[in-house]
This record gives sequence, C-alpha cells and structure tokens, in this order.
Amino acid sequence: MKRILAVAGLTLGLAACGNPDAPSAPETPPAPVEEAAAPSAGANGTINVYSARHYDSDKAMYAAFEAETGIRVNVRESGAPELLETMKAEGARSPADVIIASDAGALYRFQEAGFTQGVSSEKLSAAIPEQLREKDGHWFGLTKRYRIIVYDPQVVSADEVDTYADLADPSLRGEICVRSSTNIYNLSLMGEFIGRNGPEASETWAKGVVANFARQPQGGDTAQIEAVAAGECAVALVNHYYWVRLANGTPEERLKTAKTQLSFPDQNGNGTHVNVVAAAVAANAPSKDLAVQFIEYLATARGQELLTTETKDVPVVAGAALPAGLEQISGFKESDFPLSELGTHQAEAQAIFDRAGWN
Repeated sequence: MKRILAVAGLTLGLAACGNPDAPSAPETPPAPVEEAAAPSAGANGTINVYSARHYDSDKAMYAAFEAETGIRVNVRESGAPELLETMKAEGARSPADVIIASDAGALYRFQEAGFTQGVSSEKLSAAIPEQLREKDGHWFGLTKRYRIIVYDPQVVSADEVDTYADLADPSLRGEICVRSSTNIYNLSLMGEFIGRNGPEASETWAKGVVANFARQPQGGDTAQIEAVAAGECAVALVNHYYWVRLANGTPEERLKTAKTQLSFPDQNGNGTHVNVVAAAVAANAPSKDLAVQFIEYLATARGQELLTTETKDVPVVAGAALPAGLEQISGFKESDFPLSELGTHQAEAQAIFDRAGWN
C-alpha cells in the first residue's frame, strides 16, 4: 500500500532555509554572479566551485570545509543553464574545479558538453550507492529528492493518486496543476518513464495528464502546492522539500500545507521517483585532487549534515542523520532506476511533452 501522509496536526521541527518568507526563491535561479577578484590561496590551495544551488546554508558548508582542510573555496552561483553557457564561453580556460547541480539530468548536460571528467575515488564508491552515481565517475549524487503528489483530500481520495499513472486517468479531468515540461524535474521523471515503459506508453500518459490540466503549466513547485491549497486544482506534482519548507514557514504557509496530503506513488510497483543533487569534477579542473577531496568531504557525515539540514533533501550516505522533520516521510519504497540513464532520454522526453501539448 502506498504511503499517504495526513498533514493536519503534523509538527515539523524544521529550520528555515534562507529567507523563510520567500518560499519561491529556491525555484528561480539567481542571475549569474560575477565574483570579485579571487582571494589569496588557502594554506593548502584553492578550488573554484560552480554551483546551481543557492542556499544561505551552503556558505556555512564552504566555510566548514575551509576550516577543516585549509583549502580556499571560491564560488560562482547561478542556474545550471547559465553555468553551462558560462563554461562554453570559457572553454578550456574555465577555472571551474567542481560543478554542483540539482538534478542528475542537469549534470548529464554538462557531461555531454564535455565539461566533466571521470574520476576514481574509493571513498566515494564506498559511500554513495551505485544507482546514485554516474558509472564512470563523471558525477556523484550527494542528496536525494522525491517527485511526489500533493492533493486535496476534500476533492480526491487517496486511492485516486497512489500511482503516477493515475494522473492520466479521466477521473482527474480539470484537477491537475504542474510546472512546465521544460523543467528538469519533469524531464527526468519522463526519462524514467521512457526507460521503463517505452516512448509510446509514455506519450499516452503525457497526453492523459495534459487532458487533466486545471490550467496551463506555470510557476515552480511551491506555486503548485499553493494552487491546491487555494482550490485552483486538486492534484500537483512537486519535489518533497518544497512542501516541507512551506510546512515550517509563516503561519499562512503552514495553513496552506494543512489543507493537503502527500502521496509517494507506486508503492506497489517501481517505487517513487528519486533524483539527486550531484557534484562533478570539471574537465579542465586546475585543482583536480582538491576537487575530489571536496566532493569526498560532502559524502561524510558532517558534509551530509551541512548539505541537507536546512534544505530538507535526504542524505545518501548510510548512517548520516536525517534532517529534523523528515522522519515522518521516510520508510517508503524508492525507485531503483539508474539515475545516469535519465539524461539519455532527455531529448526524447521533451519531444514527447511537446507533442502532448505540455508546454
């Protein structure tokens, strides 16, 4: 039986991430940041991190690594597409040592463009499950996130949303809110569908979901949750952490999540779709060994804590502490689909969405 979480009365002792009064901030990448002149090298060298993450808590993560290793960390933050374009412009002269992105499909784009390199690390191979890393070491998953269903229990029953396939059922006509098909989260979900079911069945599903739209795709995942709470639709696809952050936001935000329940789909089948925040060593990394050392640090118990405590992603390393508030959404069946295959279906996924009318 799939896992359904009643939200009413749920207490989540969570720490706010960044500005708690701006839940949409994690969904809209900031403009490219032009870094000031690089500071002097640390006692043991310097690395340049190109990161598509944009959380205040990451500053503490970099500072902790610097303090423990003596290695200076310079950071360029922007959206993954902007960072990719930056590296294309820089070419072989790129100073990037480490690339961090919030989806395996995004790292695939860097890899396909020739901006990552395969590395071998006994520490990373031992710490990170094989499914969550690229087979040749081009990137390593560091935290997990789940693509789940948020629904209004006053309109939809639990049995109507216990699989992804349910989203295409005519019983949900006019009830679904979702973000654009060009969003990497949706492309990766479709990538798994194609890998498991083939393109024909995947396109049939996409057309069924489009037929059930309550409105044209718009906004980020937070906007979908808010739309369910406002009665604009009854069902939405979101990543789990957006709901968790709202549940610990302002009183108004907590009231919104209290109107919803969560479904972790396909518990009697393949399990709920998993994705990762992942890191790669840049192809022309000036400090390759230090870059590997940094990623290895993020795969330690301390690194996992710094990566997940405020963002509410889920650690990937066995024994790492689960962030406060996530205990009540653990223990469900996760998909075991190889994440390195999500990107290989990316172009086909977008073509299917386009033909289905999912803009």
